[in-house]
Amino acid sequence: MGGFGLRRAERICYNRIVMNIFLTGGSGYIGSVTTELLCDGGHEVVVFDNLERGHLEAVDPRARLMVGDLRDARCVRDAMRAVRPDAVVHFAAYALVGESMQNPMMYFDNNLGGGLHLLEAMLQTGVRKIIFSSTCATYGQPEVMPMTETLPQKPTNPYGESKLMLETALRWEQERRGIQPVFLRYFNACGATEKYGEDHEPETHIIPNVLKVALGQARAVPVFGDDYETLDGTCIRDYIHIVDLARAHILALEKEVAGPFNLGTGSGYSVKQVIETCREVTGHEIPVEMSPRRPGDPACLVAGAGKAREQLGWTPVRSDMKTIVQDAWNWHQRHPRGYRS
Repeated sequence: MGGFGLRRAERICYNRIVMNIFLTGGSGYIGSVTTELLCDGGHEVVVFDNLERGHLEAVDPRARLMVGDLRDARCVRDAMRAVRPDAVVHFAAYALVGESMQNPMMYFDNNLGGGLHLLEAMLQTGVRKIIFSSTCATYGQPEVMPMTETLPQKPTNPYGESKLMLETALRWEQERRGIQPVFLRYFNACGATEKYGEDHEPETHIIPNVLKVALGQARAVPVFGDDYETLDGTCIRDYIHIVDLARAHILALEKEVAGPFNLGTGSGYSVKQVIETCREVTGHEIPVEMSPRRPGDPACLVAGAGKAREQLGWTPVRSDMKTIVQDAWNWHQRHPRGYRS
């Protein structure tokens, strides 16, 4: 870990250095599972979160929770000084594309402004390593598949633009002051662990919405378009199990790497394939309600993740659709109303 100066990570756990991690957004979907896996590995985790869109119940009790808002520069600085972490893992962000189109300034204020406060707090306290939860939305609608890190970044919405702008700021401070930013650009997070799963309001992701039908909470699944140039006419997307995503963040922490990494399987599943797998796993019919295409939906989005495999040593192990759906179904059966259950 030499490059960024471990201060408190003097203990050794299973022949690995134990790190002190400052993790933003640990009450959210991906943040909760990454916190869980970090704690499983013996690392010390401080979750910094305003709990605005996450869930208190999703914060692993083994982590220390500091309630605060990244938009409050002084609050972030004081928290960073109190923790003096070895590295930062940054998840906290608004992440609804449609909402970002309706209210761009809210996204730039939170995702970019809050991220800049975090960066400034890092620089003031000498923290050098940051794993940034970015997104494939920074690429916009690429014409080449699978999508690699060398593609031009042309976001088509304020959400993707806000993520790209923070990437840019981090790259400049890498050049100027030697920080080590890692940008993990991933596609469709899904699945669950035994403890933590997906609970958004509103819910925009396909798998939990399909499972709501199986739970009797919705009448049918809306499918937007069945006339795409794909094998069955529906959109194809790259789905990554939440555990595989969390493992990638931990590998990025442990290795001397910087820059962008796409996280995906390199292939994908169509909307119809996802629904059929949900029918198989749940044993429910799950009716479908066809609707016209949504403007701007590409026929296919899949990741080229060769760089992550080569430099991080990362390989998805739980990202086949049946495993994803089974893990999600298990969690939603135990939590039919999400964390309110």
